[in-house]
Amino acid sequence: MIRKMEKGDIAVCSDILSAVYNNELWGCRWTKETGTAYLKDYFSAHKFVGFVIEEGGKILGAMFAHEKIWWNNSELYVDEMFVLPEEQRKGYGSMLIESAEEYVKEKGLAGLTLCTNRYAPAPYFYRKNGFNDNEAIVFMYKESL
Repeated sequence: MIRKMEKGDIAVCSDILSAVYNNELWGCRWTKETGTAYLKDYFSAHKFVGFVIEEGGKILGAMFAHEKIWWNNSELYVDEMFVLPEEQRKGYGSMLIESAEEYVKEKGLAGLTLCTNRYAPAPYFYRKNGFNDNEAIVFMYKESL
């Protein structure tokens, strides 16, 4: 079952975030404290949109997103999306995407956007769910010196 995220879900979502990303593939080192603070920042955003997927009262995954104003039509930007590693490849991530698509349609938004690691399996998952690579946009960053 997919439902709207509640503030009380953040602690469990932080545990899932760590389970998904604290590994050699992603190279993250989330702690309970940093993960919780990170997700609380998203949750407290003015135009936050969040979904959790649960089965038997257990949260299996979540999506943290926000409405983003854009010049021609606002969009839903997916900040984080994750499903417990042992529950992946069961359609739960696709169900979260479908819930976001329903939200976009209800609100009349332009669509969904996100960034992900090109070297992880995630791009294949998103392409399978109808996302396209955007050749016109370059993601850039600058490390502190």
